[in-house]
Amino acid sequence: MFTDYRLLKHPYAWIALGFGSGLSKKAPGTMGSLLALLLWWLLMAEQPVWLQLLVIAVGFELGVRASNWMIAKTGVKDPGYIVWDEFIGQWIALLLLPKTLMAYVLAFVLFRLFDIVKRGPVGWADKRFSGGFGVMIDDVFAGLLALAVAQLIFHII
Repeated sequence: MFTDYRLLKHPYAWIALGFGSGLSKKAPGTMGSLLALLLWWLLMAEQPVWLQLLVIAVGFELGVRASNWMIAKTGVKDPGYIVWDEFIGQWIALLLLPKTLMAYVLAFVLFRLFDIVKRGPVGWADKRFSGGFGVMIDDVFAGLLALAVAQLIFHII
């Protein structure tokens, strides 16, 4: 649980905390994913793929920096209140999907499932890496798995 509200004076805190969604007392990762989904729907869904990929890449780098900063300030290795990783993973899961409620629900459920269960490459990355990169990279793998499964489902249907 996040307790040092003095840190909120720094922009890295707001990024790491997913614009405050990580402050949720219940399921901060899910709240971060939901806010990420909403922001994608409103701001990115109709943008060209190159811009979406650029936002994800820049967001990843920013997330590594913000996570490293938050870890250094709090001394907590991978705190649940850092949810920017959910933003990046959720955005990856939404790539190339149609802007429909069904597609977004599918991407959300798949991403949360892979992120929570942490099997395969997600679990490997979670155990293998540390620091801000470690916080971020397992969610990238969860997002990629969700993207692959969602694309497979939509191509079969």
